[in-house]
Amino acid sequence: MATTGNVTGTPELKGKRALVTGGTRGIGAAVVARLLEAGAEVLTTARTEPDEVPDGVRFVAADVRSRQGAEDLAAAAVDVLGGVDILVHNAGGASPYGSATAIPDEVWLDALNLNLLASVRLNSLLVPAMRERGSGAIVHVSSSAVSVTVPPLLHYTVAKAGLENYSKGLAAELAPAGVRVNTVTPGRVTTPGGAKVQEEWAGLDPTQVGAGSVVPLGRDGQPDDIARAVLFLVSDQASWVTGSNLVVDGGEFPRG
Repeated sequence: MATTGNVTGTPELKGKRALVTGGTRGIGAAVVARLLEAGAEVLTTARTEPDEVPDGVRFVAADVRSRQGAEDLAAAAVDVLGGVDILVHNAGGASPYGSATAIPDEVWLDALNLNLLASVRLNSLLVPAMRERGSGAIVHVSSSAVSVTVPPLLHYTVAKAGLENYSKGLAAELAPAGVRVNTVTPGRVTTPGGAKVQEEWAGLDPTQVGAGSVVPLGRDGQPDDIARAVLFLVSDQASWVTGSNLVVDGGEFPRG
């Protein structure tokens, strides 16, 4: 596999330490592969250990939905990597619910904990060291579902909308310290998680799910399409980019 490098041929992220949440399948696994290829030292996490971890990748099991889980992961990152220069918040997801008004409190709280507060908590633990060093790159992975807000996934889209606003505010605060914060918003991407949601939707009222739209570029996305966007944002090629939301959806949901 060719190594991603700069004009001198040096790996773009050589010497950088990266933590990727939700990095064992789909978009997260593709991000891990791209960062590793670019020369970064990579630690990833999920609730359960996968059958196989790619060579060169460190793994620690953690549930980022709780404050304790975030604290355990942050401590592990410092212990394993010695610190974090790149932080990619990819862990997320939710199951569709039959009616927006029937979504129970525990489902709302689980969606908020996984899709918003996991990032908030982990940042609160790892950003201070980035601020002190005067450098760092953070990427929050959102979802184009924020643009369509279908009722069965309202708890998910509300949490992701909050993540996008949080990312902008954090970027404004950290920019003077040299820490960059950006969002990547994937469109319709072929992943195991996406396939599972489609299966769960199959039993819901089609009028609530909404008709599928056509992707102008003619195909659904692949995890590596998103991983390449993340790689750009955490690299020096994006050294003057912060507070941005890079939408990668094949033109499906144009934003003004």
